[in-house]
Amino acid sequence: MKIAVLDWYTVNISGDIPVSQLEELGEVRVIPLTKPEETAANIGDADIVLCNKVLITREVMDACPNIKYIGLFATGYNNVDTAYAAEKGITVCNAGQYSTNAVAQQTFAYILDRFSRIRDYDAAVKDGQWERSPAFSYFPIPTSELAGRTLSIVGYGSIGRKVAEIGHAFGMNIVVSTRTAPADCPYEVTDLFTAAEKADVLTFHCPLTEQTKGIVNSELLSRMKSSAMLINTARGGIVSEPDLAAALNSGTIAAAYLDVLDKEPMSPDTPLKTAKNCTITPHTAWAPFETRQRLVDIVCSNIRAWQNGSPVNKVN
Repeated sequence: MKIAVLDWYTVNISGDIPVSQLEELGEVRVIPLTKPEETAANIGDADIVLCNKVLITREVMDACPNIKYIGLFATGYNNVDTAYAAEKGITVCNAGQYSTNAVAQQTFAYILDRFSRIRDYDAAVKDGQWERSPAFSYFPIPTSELAGRTLSIVGYGSIGRKVAEIGHAFGMNIVVSTRTAPADCPYEVTDLFTAAEKADVLTFHCPLTEQTKGIVNSELLSRMKSSAMLINTARGGIVSEPDLAAALNSGTIAAAYLDVLDKEPMSPDTPLKTAKNCTITPHTAWAPFETRQRLVDIVCSNIRAWQNGSPVNKVN
């Protein structure tokens, strides 16, 4: 079978994952990145299409009649017209739960950065401030313990659960806001506004849907403590960037840590670029080597299952 990989660069930017695993499954053509107008041509006569963010539309599927299977290097699949794929008998499979540990880890990297102020103290030391200190210990920048603080988690899938588990280990009070109340949740479950009001840390681990689009807005932010921090490692679209920038610049909340933005790569026009106490990483929470290798393993396993007539992780 012929396999077209449309945006391998998004999975393997540093070249540390070989394509040999994919080559065991068929004749592979690897394209680093695909522009929208190149999609159909880059797929060509391939039977299997693998992609991360490339749009696979009705028009693309009609232009490429050989497509039998679309595999995603991602959990989300909103870039594929899954309904039309089903009409055409094309199987679409995603890769779920590959990034749970990595995203939870980065969430706590943000939290510890804010509460322990490691970067700030490193900068102070290198500026010579400790050398000039009259005392052996120099701590003009306030730090805080996590124990006893409230960690409010929006979304209680695999990542939300892992974040709750780690927060509990730190002695934090866990509050969960989720669309449907989980039967096995040992923590307080409440509505979004109550979770925001209680939060010392408000972190988002929910999908982007019509219901969650723009839920981080001026109304929600106004209910948070002025000392609270907000984290978004979910999808950029859940945040109103102008509203969050205004909240940071006015001191409505203390800080924001973001790994995702509404437009990626980041637009130079986003007001968050210059907002006060706003730390932005370039969508890296999912990017550890082990995480990406696990992702490729899942994608390959999905293809094998489909080839054997028993598809798994099917979304259409």
